[in-house]
Amino acid sequence: MNIRKTIAMMLIAFAALPLSVSFAAAKHAPLKIGDKGWKVKTVQIKLNTLGMKTPQTGKYTRDTENQVRAFQQQHHLKVTGQVDDTTYFRINEAAFEKEGIHGVRGRDVVNTASRYKGVPYSFGGTTPRAFDCSGYVQYVFRKHNAALPRTADLQYEKGLFVTMRQLQPGDLVFFTTYEPGASHVGIYAGNGLFWSATSSKGVRLCSLSDDYWRSRYYGAKRVLVPVEKDRSYRR
Repeated sequence: MNIRKTIAMMLIAFAALPLSVSFAAAKHAPLKIGDKGWKVKTVQIKLNTLGMKTPQTGKYTRDTENQVRAFQQQHHLKVTGQVDDTTYFRINEAAFEKEGIHGVRGRDVVNTASRYKGVPYSFGGTTPRAFDCSGYVQYVFRKHNAALPRTADLQYEKGLFVTMRQLQPGDLVFFTTYEPGASHVGIYAGNGLFWSATSSKGVRLCSLSDDYWRSRYYGAKRVLVPVEKDRSYRR
């Protein structure tokens, strides 16, 4: 086994850990003024979802700090203006409570996705005549009166991060293919499989363990509010 394959397997194993385990192992430092990157931008996106008008620059500014302080006060967290682990996950959870898709079961989404097996691929395709990956996902969810953005990268901004081990039917799985970042998306079906509009064979059921997909795996997001959480949110 060469070193590149060994490293790839180690990364996949880490991604498959439960959120609490992988998160504890990471021990991220709090985000603060001057920090930059995707995690800062995620905080800004979610704060905007919650109605806090925060520039989505990916740079942690004084304005972002003030918004974080306001959020921490509202949610009875330690008010520091910095995004520690607790604040980060609470921001994501609060946004999910607001923007998550309610009243739709993952198994129903998967059943709908399976109906389009064999539909050919076309870049830009958004109908059963021909789909591209994100057009297919958007169409399937629209069948359940659930709105998602048009492209894979924007779909990746929605929902909650989940690890491989936490995947449930109806979750979205993302891959890096023709360009950096989340450039391909599919619908997780369970048992390590997902429905995807592929450029080679159209809509088909794929496996996360396949070498092609495993080496390009980018992450997963949950956009459907689980039934038990949906009930608690509505109480």
